[in-house]
Amino acid sequence: MPAPTNKFKQALKNGEKQIGCWIGLADSYCAEIAASAGFDWLLVDGEHAPNDLRSMLTQLQIIEKSNSSAAVRLPIGETWMIKQALDAGAQTILVPMVESAEQARKLVKACHYPPNGVRGVGASLARASNFGGIPDYLTTADEQICLLVQVESQAGMDALDDILAVEGIDGVFIGPADLAADMGYLGSPKEPKVISAIENAISKIAASDKAAGILTLDETFANRCMALGATFVAVGIDVTAYANAMRNLASKFKS
Repeated sequence: MPAPTNKFKQALKNGEKQIGCWIGLADSYCAEIAASAGFDWLLVDGEHAPNDLRSMLTQLQIIEKSNSSAAVRLPIGETWMIKQALDAGAQTILVPMVESAEQARKLVKACHYPPNGVRGVGASLARASNFGGIPDYLTTADEQICLLVQVESQAGMDALDDILAVEGIDGVFIGPADLAADMGYLGSPKEPKVISAIENAISKIAASDKAAGILTLDETFANRCMALGATFVAVGIDVTAYANAMRNLASKFKS
């Protein structure tokens, strides 16, 4: 019995558009609502949301029961963090602030078992292998792991060609907010120079063998990115949706 098929990774390989949402409320009840909404993928955020390994685990368990695919963004690309997330059952990992091919290669190694990588061989203890219930997990897990790297600085953009050449990277995700800040436009991701840099990057990624991705709440820009070849696009954030809905409701009656 092999490792479970990563349908999100397969969709990216097939060039199928995947519409997603950021999950930052760090709560399994909220994740269940998002998982029933009909998104292709949901990103459990461990970088800017108050998630730890256990809260990410419970959300993975919820999302896996739905028709949405789960991805996990770690706060940083540390090998031990990647190991824990993979053993907990995450098959798609997004790593922020990738700025070089060397860094990307280290991330690939962290996601693979020896001799191709450095992932610790403790599958019998791991939820990912159904606690040893998947006999062929060790020999089949690597091909089902989807590694997405986040390029969100000028250094990362300058190294984009080299990053795209790294074997084992499945997709490159452009982070508009951090990129804008690094370019000198803090809080202004819609600055024309930033937009131009993003569009050029997406076109370059789409022309490679990697999938291009982005998060944007601007519907027009989301469609523009998809027209340029972006395959996995997050179009919302649960925190923002909830906060805006609550404020609007209060304002409606308080005014």
